[in-house]
Amino acid sequence: QVQLVESGGGSVQTGGSLRLSCAPSGGTFDYATGWFRQAPGKEREFVATIDWNGGTTYYADSVKGRFTISRDNMKNMVYLQMNSLKPEDTALYYCASGRRASTWGSNYGYWGQGTQVTVST
Repeated sequence: QVQLVESGGGSVQTGGSLRLSCAPSGGTFDYATGWFRQAPGKEREFVATIDWNGGTTYYADSVKGRFTISRDNMKNMVYLQMNSLKPEDTALYYCASGRRASTWGSNYGYWGQGTQVTVST
C-alpha cells in the first residue's frame, strides 16, 4: 500500500517562500496528486492538483499566481512551491494521490500525515 510522506514545511514571515515535497513510500506515483490544507478550526480545503503526466493543473483561487505545483516522475516526487506567503496560508498541508486530478478530497485514496506551514506577520 502506498504511503505518502510530506516534507518542507516550516515557519516563515509574510512574503516568504517554502517548497513542499511529497514522495510515496513503498510505491510509485502512478496517479494524480493533490495538495490540501487544514487550518485550526477550519475544514480541509483544496490547494492544488496535478495529473500524472503534469499536463493538467488546477489551483484554488486563493493561491493562484503564488503557488505552483509540479512533479518529477523520474525522481518520484511532487512539489508545491509557495511564494508570497500570507498569514492565512498557515495550515497543515497534506498531499494526496488519486486516479484523477480533482478538487474534491473524496477522489483521493491515499493521504500523507501532513507538514505544518506557519506564516507570521
